Amino acid sequence: QEVAEPLQDLKEGMEQLVKNKTLRYILSTLLSIGNFLNGVNAKGFELTYLEKVPEVKDTVHKQSLLHHACSVVVENFPESTDLYSEIGAITRSAKVDFDQLQENLCQMERRCKASWDHLKVIAKHEMKPQLKQKMSDFLKDCAERIIILKIVHRRLINRFHSFLLYLGHPAYSVREISVNRFSKILSEFALEYRTTRDRVLQQKQKRADHRERNKTRGKMIMDMSAPCGRNGSSCSNNGAPSGQDSDQPQGLGHTEDAAEHEHMKAVLRTTLTGGDKEAVGVPGLRTRTRSRPGRGGRTMQPWTAAVEDTQACGDDAADEIMERIVRSATQGPGTRTQPRERRRSRANRKSLRRTLKNGLTPEEALALGLTDSPDT
Repeated sequence: QEVAEPLQDLKEGMEQLVKNKTLRYILSTLLSIGNFLNGVNAKGFELTYLEKVPEVKDTVHKQSLLHHACSVVVENFPESTDLYSEIGAITRSAKVDFDQLQENLCQMERRCKASWDHLKVIAKHEMKPQLKQKMSDFLKDCAERIIILKIVHRRLINRFHSFLLYLGHPAYSVREISVNRFSKILSEFALEYRTTRDRVLQQKQKRADHRERNKTRGKMIMDMSAPCGRNGSSCSNNGAPSGQDSDQPQGLGHTEDAAEHEHMKAVLRTTLTGGDKEAVGVPGLRTRTRSRPGRGGRTMQPWTAAVEDTQACGDDAADEIMERIVRSATQGPGTRTQPRERRRSRANRKSLRRTLKNGLTPEEALALGLTDSPDT
């Protein structure tokens, strides 16, 4: 069993490689890329080059040659597979040392011949005929199996050499390539190809999803059920026809905002006509008074905003109106009934006791009213 199973895997592996179309696609793609890069028209390449394919990288994106070859195969041959799942027999053959297998087969043959000699020696002495017959049948069956395994092994090795010639190897180098080496190269390359193929398919799917998202990016959901205008032209968000410029600012799309905007414009126009006088009473206009306790129970008088006369339209009008409203709300009243006294800082205040102790100059005493003027 230890000899027969590896031989069976080798036979199945060669059949899988001959029938596998994905391997043909990969080898033809690598050959075409190599001929293009080298500027030659070679008919083939050595199988050992498959080990270097994952290591060769381009100078721009630093992607391996295997990545580019895999992308070409996936693009041009959609029916191709990952290759690794289809050559399981070759993967198992890569773990077997066929030189040691041949040595084991020869050792079994020598032991079988030695067992015949031992049986003849034992049969001359005391030995039951039934036991002798069973041992003879057992050794005869073993000899037949060993002979069949030797024939199968020789034929499979010859078939392997023919398979190498089928792949394009020169006849003088066929016997130098071992089964283990050949199987290991293909198995490792197939594993690398499967990993790279999965990564290429994921990138392709991501690009497809990104294109789908970009198709609907930036689009607005609009109600196109009822056309606006006499000629059936479509309407924009604020209800104005798409072919005409809207008179309302962009930020006042709703009806309530538009009404409030018109009301504010009327208030400002009325204020401008009044000049520097107090604001004229406009229906709906509320005047606020700000009362704050101060010195002596003084209260603040009602205040109104003073605005400049400028013209605005569209977006600039909305921005300018908002700026003036904020300015009028933050600034204080223009005139006061009484001048506001500023508190003196106490940082530089001097003690009266210390001043009297140190003495005052005549000018300071005169300024404080402590002495009379010299004229009087």
